[in-house]
Amino acid sequence: MKNLKTNIYFKVTTITFIGLLLLIPTFMIENLISEREWTQDEAIREVSAKWGEEQTISGPFISIPYHRYVKQFSQKDSIEKIVQIKEHLHVLPTKLNISGNINPEKRHRGIYEIVVYNSKLDISGTFNQFDLKALDIQTEDILFDQMQFVVGINDLRGIEKQVSLNWNKEKVSFNSGVPTNDIVGSGINASLAINPNVDKIYNFDLSLDLKGSQKLYFTPVGKVTDINLSSEWSNPSFNGAFLPDNREVNDKGFNADWNILHLNRNYPQIWAGSQHSIDPSSFGIDLLLPVDNYQKTYRSIRYAILFIGFTFLVFFFIEVLNKIFIHPIQYILAGVSLIVFYTLLLSISEHLKFNLAFIVSAIATLSLIAGYVRAILKSGKLTMLITGILAVLYTFIFVIIQLQDYALLIGSIGLFIILGLVMYFSRKIDWYNINLEGEK
Repeated sequence: MKNLKTNIYFKVTTITFIGLLLLIPTFMIENLISEREWTQDEAIREVSAKWGEEQTISGPFISIPYHRYVKQFSQKDSIEKIVQIKEHLHVLPTKLNISGNINPEKRHRGIYEIVVYNSKLDISGTFNQFDLKALDIQTEDILFDQMQFVVGINDLRGIEKQVSLNWNKEKVSFNSGVPTNDIVGSGINASLAINPNVDKIYNFDLSLDLKGSQKLYFTPVGKVTDINLSSEWSNPSFNGAFLPDNREVNDKGFNADWNILHLNRNYPQIWAGSQHSIDPSSFGIDLLLPVDNYQKTYRSIRYAILFIGFTFLVFFFIEVLNKIFIHPIQYILAGVSLIVFYTLLLSISEHLKFNLAFIVSAIATLSLIAGYVRAILKSGKLTMLITGILAVLYTFIFVIIQLQDYALLIGSIGLFIILGLVMYFSRKIDWYNINLEGEK
C-alpha cells in the first residue's frame, strides 16, 4: 500500500481518472442549463400565447380569383372532359410605405423576463393598372368583382382596434381570414371591385395597431418599399433578409430606415397560384433583452475541463516539488468545489446580472478552496499560490465570455501561455527518478 501511495505512475493515473470522472457532473450541469433555458422559452411562449406571438406583416397585396381549365380523363367512362378550376392571381403594390412606432415593455412570468410590444403602423402605397398580359389569362376568366385586398398577419389576436382601408378615398372594412393560402396562412382581407378597362392608379392607406412579442418583421412586397421604424428600446437587433440603410441606436432608443427595390428580392410583382414565396425576404426588428445568462453560463462551463485539469496539475506539482502527499479524496473534494461554481453561477445569474453573478460565484468558490487547501497543506504560501492561480483562471474565462468575437483567439493565446508556464516550471524535474517521499 505504501508503494502505491508513493508511486508516481499510480498517482498520475488516479488523478487522470478523477478528472475524467468529474466530467460526469459537468455534463449534468450542461443539461440543467438547457432545461432552465427551455423553461424560460416555455414562459415566453405562455405569455406570447396570451398577448400576441412574433409578428410578420406580409403584404399588402391583392388576390384576384380566376378560372383555369384543365383536361381530365375519366377512367370510369373513358371520356376526356374539360374541368374548370378556381385559382388566384396575386398582385403586389407599385409603391409601399410603412412607418410606425414600437412601444416595448417587459413582462414577468416567475423569475423570467419577456419582451412584448404595442405598435402603431401607418401603411400606404399605390397599385398601378394591372398588367395581366404576361400571364396568358383571358380577361373574361378573371373575377374582378371578387378581388381581395389582403394583409398577412401571423397572430390575429395582436390586432387591438378595428382596421379600415382607405381605397381611393373610399372607406372599406376588413374581414378576418385570407381568400387563399398561396402566400399567407393568416391575415385580414377587404373586398374590392375595379374596372379592368380603366387605366387608373389606385391609392390605399390604413392604420394598424398591433401587439406582439419580441419580433416585428415585414416583407418588401412593393416595387419600391420604404419602411421607417422608431422605438424607445435601446437594444434592438436588426435581422432578416435586409439590414437598415440608415439606423441610429442610443440609450434613448432607435430609429431605422429601409429602402428595398423589387430587384432585391426573388419574386415578381404579379403571379398566379403558389409559384413564389415571400417569406424568405422578410426582415425587421428583434427586441432583445440585454443579457442572456444561460448562453454565457453554457459558454463558461465549456472550460470546466481546463479548471479541473489545471488545478489538479498544480496540486500534483506541489506534491512533486514539496514532497507533500495529497489524498485522492482531497482531489475529488477540490474538483467538486470547482463544479459547484457553475451551479452557483447558473442559479445566481437568474436573479442578478451575469457579471455580478460570476464575481459572487468566483469569490465564494475561491474562498472555499482557499480554506480547504490551507487546512490540508498547512501552508499559507501554497494556499496563496493555488488561490492566485485559480483567480487568474476565473479572470481569464470572464474576459473570454465578454469578448465573444475574439474568444477563440484569446483562448488559444491563454492556453499557449499556460502550456509554456507548465513546461517552464517542470523543466528540471527528473521524471525517471522521481518519488513522493523525498528519498534520493
